[in-house]
Amino acid sequence: MSGTTACFVIVSRNDIPIYEAELGSSAVRKEEAAHQHQFILHAALDIVQDVAWTTSAMFLKSVDRFNDLVVSVYVTAVIIHTRLMLLHDSRNEDGIKSFFQEVHELYIKILLNPLYLPGSRVTSSHFDTKVRALARKFL
Repeated sequence: MSGTTACFVIVSRNDIPIYEAELGSSAVRKEEAAHQHQFILHAALDIVQDVAWTTSAMFLKSVDRFNDLVVSVYVTAVIIHTRLMLLHDSRNEDGIKSFFQEVHELYIKILLNPLYLPGSRVTSSHFDTKVRALARKFL
């Protein structure tokens, strides 16, 4: 993940971010850039909504771009309808797809926890550590 910029967010069915992480070598960045990343991802939600209705695929690939950054999205089943969104400058589509699939599996484990309220923030440090390890592995 050398020289990579990435911001990952999981968005609930109510369009509320329930998990956010700045990933990549530039993860120690100014707060201003982090806010810009969140704004870009939030702005892409409408596009995600439109694209999701046109396909049965979970991995929507690249749905939007901003300068040299690309927004890739993975949507979960309609019942839960959670969006995994990644803002990145990578061209490794296979790695991005694998990252999304592995994080989706981690998220399902969170949902299976009887103490977790679906749609609430994911605060598990174990989850965060695993997501960051997956980012290093695939992105």
